[in-house]
Amino acid sequence: MRAWLLACRPKTLFASVAPVALGTALAFSERAGHWGAALAALLGALSIQIGTNLANDYWDARKGADTAERLGPLRVTSAGLLQPRTVFRGMVAVFAVACAAGLYLVSRAGWPVVAIGSVSIACGILYTAGPFPLAYVGLGDVFTFVFFGLVATAGTYFVQALAITPAALMLGCVPGFYSVVLIALNNLRDRDTDVLANKRTSAVRFGSGFARAEIVCCLLAPAAVPLWMAMEGLSHWVPAGAAAAVCLLVGWPVASAVLRITDMRRINGLFPLTAAASLVMAGVISLLLFI
Repeated sequence: MRAWLLACRPKTLFASVAPVALGTALAFSERAGHWGAALAALLGALSIQIGTNLANDYWDARKGADTAERLGPLRVTSAGLLQPRTVFRGMVAVFAVACAAGLYLVSRAGWPVVAIGSVSIACGILYTAGPFPLAYVGLGDVFTFVFFGLVATAGTYFVQALAITPAALMLGCVPGFYSVVLIALNNLRDRDTDVLANKRTSAVRFGSGFARAEIVCCLLAPAAVPLWMAMEGLSHWVPAGAAAAVCLLVGWPVASAVLRITDMRRINGLFPLTAAASLVMAGVISLLLFI
């Protein structure tokens, strides 16, 4: 059980919770919320992320990216805690759970859910699998922003309100930016070992300076979303300004540490802080919508 818990990477699962919370808050603020659809969307999002984590664990081990020199948390396949075939079967089982949640959402929202779910699962596998895995060609940041930000938030809103609005996409930028921070932190920490594994992440392609700048920008960018909400009449200016200040406050400890850090092992301690920042901002913006 401990090995499976490590493989699921629970500290990263906030990336699925935050967009579902925001999409649901927007739907309920417009009196279009649906708790059944919201819970099914949460189950589907969590399953897709866990399946992606298992796929990453399995294929990174096969490609030789997870070596003894890696500075990040233990990976169960490369460490021999679980057999590769076992991890692969676990990935299939978790994606099957996502499909089961999707069946309920299809009955409510129709064929667009099939397209969203199929592409999300396919990209979760192709993130590290196939001849041109997204993480190995430097597209992991883009994938993360789109699917754990825009698609997850707007998709959650869609299965409840049965529509897509600019507000749903704009709110999706918040969890999208924080998810990119996670990937960029990972890429910065593993840059040296990724070079040896021919894993051409953005940090490998453009250097550690780019990765640090990317992290800082993505930590500060969500502050613009509550200000946009005030401009669109979704919130009053005072609470929106306070929400923007909260974003800067919770993001700055990670940003300042990234600018100074030299021992890449210390990056592991920044993941929980990023998770907390994302959940705080999702909660604050959801509160603005409910108010």
